[in-house]
Amino acid sequence: MQLYPAIDLKNGQCVRLKQGEFKDITVYSDKPEEIAAKWQSKGATFLHLVDLDGALAGHSVNKEVVRKIAATVSIPIQMGGGIRKEEDIEFVLSLGVSRVIIGTKAAENPEFIRNMVNKFGQERIVAGIDAKNGMVAVEGWGKISDITASDLANRMKEYGIRHVVYTDIARDGMLSGPNVEYTKKLTDETGLDIIASGGMSSMEDLKELYNAGIHGAIIGKALYENRIDLKEAIDAFEDRTIRGGRIDGM
Repeated sequence: MQLYPAIDLKNGQCVRLKQGEFKDITVYSDKPEEIAAKWQSKGATFLHLVDLDGALAGHSVNKEVVRKIAATVSIPIQMGGGIRKEEDIEFVLSLGVSRVIIGTKAAENPEFIRNMVNKFGQERIVAGIDAKNGMVAVEGWGKISDITASDLANRMKEYGIRHVVYTDIARDGMLSGPNVEYTKKLTDETGLDIIASGGMSSMEDLKELYNAGIHGAIIGKALYENRIDLKEAIDAFEDRTIRGGRIDGM
């Protein structure tokens, strides 16, 4: 299972929100590139960045910070937040980002995703599916659409997507555990590489996702509040030789 330590960016700082609410914000560092270097030093093989300002503005805002992070680490980066046009994708990739996550545009204009996968390839374009009670949320989670997460994931598969970041908004930043059942449902229904996001709070949560056959997990607040040790998690779930596809003990 691929693990993705998360760095959420707002006003050039590394922050965390609760359930996507911008009024409920915790600042962890004003030097996000140092946080990125820290996660790499603990064995991270991929980073997950979110431009929170960009998600609201509809275009990349924290670009200089992203550029600095990409120059600081040697591991690949996936990033989302306000990426809604072809030129946005080209620009973010030019900053040193390996994968671009498209959320709002995927829900509102799925055909755009097909065109971008055709142009940039499956490994560059990731669909971001953020949901509340199973319904897709868009525009920085400020608006609930009328499409289910399951329907959108299946459409993304038709259009060539391989990787999907699935976020359960109700659990994001709450340390309440991921929505394993729904994440497994998406994985089983689509056969896509579903990356779970939202609510990761313990090694037990990661074990449940691993045993459910989930492809990846994004870890945010639990790292910053020392509930999960990244090196220990990587040793347990990312570097482990899978025997029988389950982990029953640590």
